[in-house]
Amino acid sequence: MKNARQQEILEIIRSHIVGSQDVLQDLLRQKGFPVTQATISRDIRELNLIKKANSQGVYHYVLPDAPVPHTDLFSGNVLSVDYAANTVVLKCRTGTAQAVCTVLDDTPRPDVVGTLAGDDTIFVLIRTTEQAKRFAAEIHQKIQDR
Repeated sequence: MKNARQQEILEIIRSHIVGSQDVLQDLLRQKGFPVTQATISRDIRELNLIKKANSQGVYHYVLPDAPVPHTDLFSGNVLSVDYAANTVVLKCRTGTAQAVCTVLDDTPRPDVVGTLAGDDTIFVLIRTTEQAKRFAAEIHQKIQDR
């Protein structure tokens, strides 16, 4: 229930300008999620949502801009990136995948569900296919810039 509710919160903030917990609570109830203010507050904290002003100066909940890892360990060892559905695959120099994966794990990203590293390959499970596509593009850009 919690995961479904939090996914719904992410969908709501992408499709609506939500400036308060009361508005979010009403929208969640309309979607069939009876929630308390305390639950919403906890979900906002766990999802790392922030309030940001839009072009009209109206503050609303958004996901923070997700950082791409910025370390020499990361960019120097990732050789290629690809994705299929909601899984991103990073190919690394032999013996470096677990260290590179640690860099990924230490970079907070709400779109990443989890990672799995072998010797030269990392699987990154992403919440949606669209997010996986964006994540792969960010990583691809990072390794092109080195």
